[in-house]
Amino acid sequence: MTPFPGGTAVSHLWVYDWLAEDGVSGGSPHLHTASAEGYVVIRGRGTLETLGSAGHRQTPLRQGTLLWFTPGTVHRLINNSGDLELIVVMQNAGLPEAGDAVLTYPREFLDDPEAYREATTVTDHVEARQRRDLAVQGYLELREQVRRRGPSALIDLHRSAVELVRDKAVGWHHHVRRGVVQQAESAQRHLEALSQSDGGHLSDAAVFTATEGSGTGMCGDLRTWDLDGATMIHTP
Repeated sequence: MTPFPGGTAVSHLWVYDWLAEDGVSGGSPHLHTASAEGYVVIRGRGTLETLGSAGHRQTPLRQGTLLWFTPGTVHRLINNSGDLELIVVMQNAGLPEAGDAVLTYPREFLDDPEAYREATTVTDHVEARQRRDLAVQGYLELREQVRRRGPSALIDLHRSAVELVRDKAVGWHHHVRRGVVQQAESAQRHLEALSQSDGGHLSDAAVFTATEGSGTGMCGDLRTWDLDGATMIHTP
């Protein structure tokens, strides 16, 4: 089975329209410790709030907007129109699901791995909303610190994030190896073969598909695809 192009993962996201304590609707603020993330807006209007090396920023989202951000960027999706939909492209397929993301909870949760785990595990929309509200609570405090002190206010969060994922990170290498590394090596082999007038790999041409699923994500309801369980479509 060949991985999804680029070793990435893709999902369809309907951003939550739940009001938060600051009067805006949206998802749970969080960051990724190892993976970049990209958005393509396919419907509605919104705002991406970020905290990063440039401080606090707000980026308008509308149909056709394409943007992406790197690990460590705290991001919060705000659903201005009530019908904000995105296609999400994640680097390192499988790795974010393995625990790459860290939510912006208040300090007492970030300093207690068991409390963090309990707050993060959800089974329905009620618990997902509680998780979102807790992340927003910590985020609003963090945003104010960044406004006052600049990007240095993120250092403690980044340290906490590293501690929360440290023990899991040792098991993440295979996601990168079987994804982007494998595809890069395959492309290099193909180029070398082509330069030698060898097109043998072209006879392995195939089409793959993946089973659709659904889930309750950090930022909204998700349509997902089982990329690990992809199957080849046999065509005449």
